Amino acid sequence: MSELQIPSYDPATLVRSIAVEIEAPASVVWQVLTDLDNYPNWNPFCISARSTLEIGAPVEMTLADYSGATETFAYTEFVCAVVPERLLSWELRPTEVSPHAARRDQIIEHIGENRCRYYSTDAFLGAAAQEIMDDSGAWVKRAFDETAVALKMQCETLHADRSRENLRSGTITRKG
Repeated sequence: MSELQIPSYDPATLVRSIAVEIEAPASVVWQVLTDLDNYPNWNPFCISARSTLEIGAPVEMTLADYSGATETFAYTEFVCAVVPERLLSWELRPTEVSPHAARRDQIIEHIGENRCRYYSTDAFLGAAAQEIMDDSGAWVKRAFDETAVALKMQCETLHADRSRENLRSGTITRKG
């Protein structure tokens, strides 16, 4: 597999979720991550999302506010990397209104035919990166950790349901 094109980030302003091992193929994880319409059914942090997932396209999200300030808030970032079954990334770009910038990378690592590992990072960028990390890092970490666990559960359930259906219909599947 080729190396993923993920920039190097300052570890002092980088949030990384826990890594979860998922008992499902990377293709299932990719399907769940890119099925934005179903985010409300499993994702505790990004409770809705809309996008074409094309490079440069907006990702319009409704996020649960883990900081405790509100119940939800709207957020828009832009797709910056798509490597099927390996990487899905979007970024917050600085504007005249806000100099804040960040990039979220969701990484899928193949372990075996029916196993993979998932984690995500959020790199706070620009002059205000440390301030954003100080203000938001802890709750972003908690949100990303809970999302990783929820993704694992969603993917494993979907894969198990499909495997049972394949057995019932007579399709033989190999277990990795």
